Amino acid sequence: MLNLSVDDIAFVGEDIQRGECVLATRSGDLFLPDKRGGVNIVRANGKSERIMAKNAPEGFMPNGIALLPDRTFLMADLGPGGGVWHMAQDGAMTPRLLEVHGKKLEPTNFVGIDSKGRTWVTVSTHLVPREQSMKKGHADGYIVVMDERGARVVAEGMGFTNEAIVDPSGEWLYVNETIARCTSRFPIRADGSLGRKEVFAQYGAGTFPDGFTFDAEGGVWIVSVVSNRVIRATPDGKQHTVIQDADPAWLEQVEQAFEDGSYSRTHLDSGGQRRLANLSGIAFGGADLKTVYLASLFGSQVGSFRSPVAGAKPVHWEF
Repeated sequence: MLNLSVDDIAFVGEDIQRGECVLATRSGDLFLPDKRGGVNIVRANGKSERIMAKNAPEGFMPNGIALLPDRTFLMADLGPGGGVWHMAQDGAMTPRLLEVHGKKLEPTNFVGIDSKGRTWVTVSTHLVPREQSMKKGHADGYIVVMDERGARVVAEGMGFTNEAIVDPSGEWLYVNETIARCTSRFPIRADGSLGRKEVFAQYGAGTFPDGFTFDAEGGVWIVSVVSNRVIRATPDGKQHTVIQDADPAWLEQVEQAFEDGSYSRTHLDSGGQRRLANLSGIAFGGADLKTVYLASLFGSQVGSFRSPVAGAKPVHWEF
């Protein structure tokens, strides 16, 4: 398996601001959110262009995004407004989901779609500001599904809910719990409800999982903020660290802060001082699905490297 250094990472794109996640398509185009309010598109030639949101709510902060078949977008608003918005190709914005069960959504982390047309949404915490929830043992994140039956909460009590993606089989919803430091999964019932949660991978010191993706062999590749790690977890539970970009002494300080309850936004953002700039998103792309793309909270470009294992085709691959 791969053992990479920062020098092995190539970079594409330009002028990306807070590209929290990355979506890859067969066309070679990459799509990332942009904190200025919109989407940054890195074309196959490496050049970037942006679609800026029009009539967005005040403080709009796109975090997770989903690409739709017509190349419009769903966008999770991490700003004070929260919820999920639709952005047309010309940037026009319309609300898609702002409340569930009559209650307004808090700042919203992620939105994704699956092959059955369902939309999955995560909210990391009920607390505002969200930093209050970045404490070991705190777990009030939740997951919403939206389908022809409407929108409803299908899971609660999670340790800072981050990305949630249906696996290639269509039978499981996987989710990263950043503060619980694990990747969990739920069996998906026919009506879109979820069965009992089980932990797929529990991570150790210095790993705070954010984004993830699947490979063609059933592995799950996760990226960690703070430590700038890429970890591949196999179905039998084995984990392999592909790369890390962090100062070991600093990670020890972060770990101490996490254990004693002083962990804060400062610790979370510290990975942004490194070359990999606080890894937050990952996707397989390229013609053979063997190019791995890395998104980050503080980088102005997308990192990439080649994998010996191909990725599983994401639901938006042909879009």
